[in-house]
Amino acid sequence: MQNRIIGIMGAMPEEILAVIDLLDHKQEHKSGGRSYFSGTLHGIPAYVVISGWGKVAAAATISTLIYKFNITELIFTGVAGAISPKLSIGDIVLATRLMQHDMDARPFIPQYEIPQLGRIFLNSPLPQMEAAKVAIQNLLADRTIQQAEVENNRIRFGITNPELHLGDIASGDKFFSNTADKHNLLAGLPSILCVEMEGAAVAQVCFENDIPFTIIRTISDRSDDHSVADFSAFIKEVASRYSLGIIRNIFANMN
Repeated sequence: MQNRIIGIMGAMPEEILAVIDLLDHKQEHKSGGRSYFSGTLHGIPAYVVISGWGKVAAAATISTLIYKFNITELIFTGVAGAISPKLSIGDIVLATRLMQHDMDARPFIPQYEIPQLGRIFLNSPLPQMEAAKVAIQNLLADRTIQQAEVENNRIRFGITNPELHLGDIASGDKFFSNTADKHNLLAGLPSILCVEMEGAAVAQVCFENDIPFTIIRTISDRSDDHSVADFSAFIKEVASRYSLGIIRNIFANMN
């Protein structure tokens, strides 16, 4: 069996810088305008990289991780906007399936279908999902983590009792900050829990190359007219801590 090499991605520096600092024996590798940081986590080889926003940036980054750095699996962590009314700020969504909400090649093929694959949804591999599920549950049960983000952030961002949700995530090159757009998406895709801009592109490249993947998103906003308020602050103060804790837990359980 090929030795494990884990790729870890985030779209924005605030989502991933703390994970880079976790690496032992850290080295920086430049490729395609990005810095890929190699090292080990709990003795397991890993590469950590900031992809940038959007599907193209994400696809380019995961392709480099696969073809140049030979990763054997991928973890993407970051934030997302809530689409489902059952989600709250601070909740964590673990993707069971991913799709592109802006894929539309009608009348040639059905809306949302990926032309070369003939399918709309890409399923997350079960072993990786189960490992991430345990890691997230442990994080949410850790009172030290909860106390570190606590009172000021809970009041500031409206966080109550963060929960884990498993379900569908939609990706597209659009930041949802309009309530009407949110309702239109939910009407056409009622199973979608949240939206972001990279996950489905990463999932497609991984799927086509037989690379297991895990997509994890912390809910930063409600994808409505108030979404821009304190977005950057939430990532820095809350989501970055979640990403760090989840990655640390996943790797701790690999040995």
